[in-house]
Amino acid sequence: MTLTNREGKLWITFYYQSKRYRKSLGLDDTKANRKLALNTIIPEIQYKLNSGEFFNNTNEKKVPTVGEFAKVSLELHKSYRKQSTIYDYLSSLKNHILPYFENTPINQIKPSDLALWQNKVLERVSAGRLKNIRIVLNTILEDALNDEIITKNPFSSVKLPKRNPIIIHPFTLDEIKAILGRAEGMHQSFYAVGFFTGMRTGEIVGLKWEDIDFERKEIHISRSIRMGVESSPKTSNSIRTIDLLDSLVPYLKKQFYRTGAKQSYVFLTQNDTHIFDAKNIRDFDWTKLLKKLDLTYRPIYHMRHSFASMMIENGEDILWVSNMLGHKSSKTTLDRYAKFTSQKSKKRATFLQSFF
Repeated sequence: MTLTNREGKLWITFYYQSKRYRKSLGLDDTKANRKLALNTIIPEIQYKLNSGEFFNNTNEKKVPTVGEFAKVSLELHKSYRKQSTIYDYLSSLKNHILPYFENTPINQIKPSDLALWQNKVLERVSAGRLKNIRIVLNTILEDALNDEIITKNPFSSVKLPKRNPIIIHPFTLDEIKAILGRAEGMHQSFYAVGFFTGMRTGEIVGLKWEDIDFERKEIHISRSIRMGVESSPKTSNSIRTIDLLDSLVPYLKKQFYRTGAKQSYVFLTQNDTHIFDAKNIRDFDWTKLLKKLDLTYRPIYHMRHSFASMMIENGEDILWVSNMLGHKSSKTTLDRYAKFTSQKSKKRATFLQSFF
């Protein structure tokens, strides 16, 4: 019988009838507790093992399956997660985790199981999406570790597959004009907001008329809608007030004639409810529109990328662009869009002329 440290707690490992057991003593790993374990607890356990009393009198808790403990884990974090996050976690569980591990005892998951699982998931989703799905399963395993159901999180030795860098292929100004010229009704106004503000698509879906001040030419962003769930924007920096550019005003006024009297969301369905998700716009209009225009397909989110790259390329102040996008700092903006900075006409190293 050996005494070991697991995450600061004392555990014992022993064999009984050729089967290996690991048990937590429920004690912190201190000098006093080690002495107590070696002199009192372990001899008592050894005596009960020899007499057969240990397993007869021990009410062994059944190790939960991943499916069973996932419910516990979700409940543990429910109070501080956004509804959209909860929805995303449930979706990840249903579609990518439970089909593989639902009935597996949580203490039987090995690193090799997780590596093989990642490979399978990658056949269906991108590496970026896998990262988010992996967070869900990792949280469940961390909660099991904290409850001493497992002694080590098997993810600690499983690497996340390398993620290919996001390739930004912004729309040109001519392409934007073509899209807005061909789009109809609500969709035209929706795309104009995307191209002329850089707002995230969920923020556009969640935009209300009370957020728009035509007189001061401002738009206040304080909510987002994703998969039918209204919540706060992505980060605290995403709650912001941005400029309402002159180029956007005509499109918003057209949209006001459609939905302004409802005093609700800017973009409404035929049933006067908010759009469920930006994916609805993508599936029912965006994809078809790009095909009609014979434009290379890009995700609808590229409206945001197009705004950022267009503004930076034309010399707009980076701090202003960063605020429009709701980034934490201008560094975030530069890290993503620096390659679009246009300084071709600038003469380089002019200060060196004084040396000649």
